[in-house]
Amino acid sequence: MSKVRVAVIGTGFVGRVHVENIRRQTDAEIVAIADQNDELAASFGGALGIARATGDYRELLADASIDAVHICTPNHTHFPIARDAISAGKHVICEKPLAMTSQEAAALVDLAREKGVVNATSYNLRFYPNAAQMRRMVATGEVGEVLAIQGTYSQDWLFYDTDYNWRLEPEVGGVSRAMADIGSHWCDLAEHVTGRRIQAVCAELATFHPVRKKPKRAIETYAGKMLKPEDYEDRPISTEDFGAILLRFDGRMRGALTINQVAAGRKNRLLMEVYGTKRGLAWDGERPNELWIGRRDGNNELLVKDPSLLEAEARSFADLPGGHAEGYADTFKQFFRRFYAACRDRSRASEIPGFDAGLRQLRLVEAVLRSSAEGGWVEPE
Repeated sequence: MSKVRVAVIGTGFVGRVHVENIRRQTDAEIVAIADQNDELAASFGGALGIARATGDYRELLADASIDAVHICTPNHTHFPIARDAISAGKHVICEKPLAMTSQEAAALVDLAREKGVVNATSYNLRFYPNAAQMRRMVATGEVGEVLAIQGTYSQDWLFYDTDYNWRLEPEVGGVSRAMADIGSHWCDLAEHVTGRRIQAVCAELATFHPVRKKPKRAIETYAGKMLKPEDYEDRPISTEDFGAILLRFDGRMRGALTINQVAAGRKNRLLMEVYGTKRGLAWDGERPNELWIGRRDGNNELLVKDPSLLEAEARSFADLPGGHAEGYADTFKQFFRRFYAACRDRSRASEIPGFDAGLRQLRLVEAVLRSSAEGGWVEPE
C-alpha cells in the first residue's frame, strides 16, 4: 500500500521530535510543514530537508494528497487547527492539551466521530516498554489488587524567575500550566497502567514566582539560559509552579501526586509507584529502562528492559535487544507506528490515546483547578 502522507504544523521543540519520528516509520512520509509565517517554516524545512513549507496551514489542509496532520503548535491554536483538519477529512495527532477547555475538546471528539477520522492526543509516555510492562503486570494479576499509586512529575526548566516560555501565559498556554503540561501526563499514565479511573481530586496549587522576567525576543522551549538582564521585562504570572494532589480512584484504590516545575536538578522526572496486594512497582522516567519490582516476603527485583523478559503484549513496545536503551524519542516512534496502522485499519484505533483521552485529562485539569480554588474534594465533570 502507498505510504501515509503527513504534514506537521508547528516547528518548535516538539515539532522537530515529530518530524524525526515520522521519518522512522516504514509506512508514512512527511511531505510538508507549516508554521505561523513563511520565513519560520522555510527555515525549519531547510534545516530538516523538507521542501514544502508554508506560513498558512490551511494550504496544506486543502491538499487532498495529504492524509494526516500532526499539530505541534502552542496550546491556544490546537482547537481551531484540529477542527479545520478534521473538517478537511485529515487524520489528526494533536499535542496535549487537546484544547484550552473541556468544552472545546468535547466538540473535537464529536466532530472526529462524525467525520470518521483517526484521532490521537499525544500522551506518548504510554509507549515506553516498561510502562507497557507495568500495565500488563497489573492486568494479569501479578501485582494483585492495586491499593495505592503515588509519585511525582518534577522538572527544573522554570527554576529561575528569568526562565520563561509561552506556556506561562494563560492566553496562550491555558489557565493551568504544571498540571496541564506534566500532571496530565502522569494522570493519563496512572489510569492507563492501572485500568482504574480517578473519581475525585483534592488539590493545592502554588505559584512561587508571581513575577517572571520575560525575554524581549521569542525563544524556543528549554532555551534562553544565556540571556542578559537587559534582555528581559517583568511579567506577572498566574499559572502554577507546583501542585500537591490527592486522588480517589474507583474501588479502594487511592493516590497522591506532586507536580513541580521548579525542582532543582530534576530535568524531566516522572516517578510512578504502584502498590498492590501482591507486588509493588516503581518506574522513573529519567531511568526508563529500569523497572523496580517489590516484594514483602522475598527479594526485590530490578528488571532492565529486555524484550525477552517482558510480558508478551508489552514486547512489541521494545525494538532493541536487552542492554540497548530506548528513551523519549522511541515513545513517539511506537505511538506513530500504531497511529498510522489505525489510519489503514480503524479496528486498531483502540491502541492509541484518542481525542477522548485529551478530553478526559482536560476535565481532570479543570477539577484540580476548582479543588485548589475551593479547598476541598472535586469530582471531574
